Amino acid sequence: MCGPFKGCQGVLRLLEVLFSALALAVVVFRGRMLSPWGVWCEFVWVLCVAVPLAAAVMEARLWHVLLAACLPDWADLTCGLTALCAAAVASATAVFAAVFVCLSCVDSILCFIFSLVATLVFLFDSVRGRAAGPSGYLCSLRGSLRTAEAFVASVVLTAAADHFVNGNWAFRPAGMICSAVAFAVCLVVTVVVEVLNLLKLLQSLLSFGLDVVERVFNVVAVLLHLLAVILWVVFGYKRKKYDPYICEKCRYADVNTVTIGAAVNLVLYIIDLALSFRSH
Repeated sequence: MCGPFKGCQGVLRLLEVLFSALALAVVVFRGRMLSPWGVWCEFVWVLCVAVPLAAAVMEARLWHVLLAACLPDWADLTCGLTALCAAAVASATAVFAAVFVCLSCVDSILCFIFSLVATLVFLFDSVRGRAAGPSGYLCSLRGSLRTAEAFVASVVLTAAADHFVNGNWAFRPAGMICSAVAFAVCLVVTVVVEVLNLLKLLQSLLSFGLDVVERVFNVVAVLLHLLAVILWVVFGYKRKKYDPYICEKCRYADVNTVTIGAAVNLVLYIIDLALSFRSH
């Protein structure tokens, strides 16, 4: 194999790029995607093309060596991002199959097959990378928790957006909007915390230690998620005066997804909070 795709790792990355790009191409050629779930799938496939391609090129050009000063463990970064891509493309494959695939939709079936193959390749690459035993932040328990929190929050926000898009203007209570804002804030701060843990040079900008920042954020995130789940459940399942859905089986799909996802993230943040105090 020539170019940046050399060896077993290079072949895996080439397959990841190829099948993710094929899944994306089928959807793009179908026309503009308006559904938030469709936009989520497209975003995932773009991510799954960009991550392995960027990693392969940087390693082939030895550009990753230049990052050693601020990013000490390149293997940890690639392993963590591969695991994130595996989880993301698995969710995109499941979502696309549930929302868009039908027996008469040949293009959707092809897209699903390409995405499924990409999922299997990413999963194999992720397991293979973990087996190598990188010892950096993303592959640690705390880093894995942060990645899981960000991933679940992305799915929750997509489901909330799909619910707001499909509903009429009357069914956007302030409580549900506040819940979505809380999820978005926690997602942004979670990503910032991950970046701070990865880029050691940025930690010097903090007047307090990063551990203190993480503990405070975990406390706030737990409280925000607890409040947001309560508000979402109270307003999301209250349908006495209006019901924006024509499809009976779709009525609670997005509401249930947000409720379950937010509850999962609440548990993840509680575990993260306990670990942050335990490590102190």
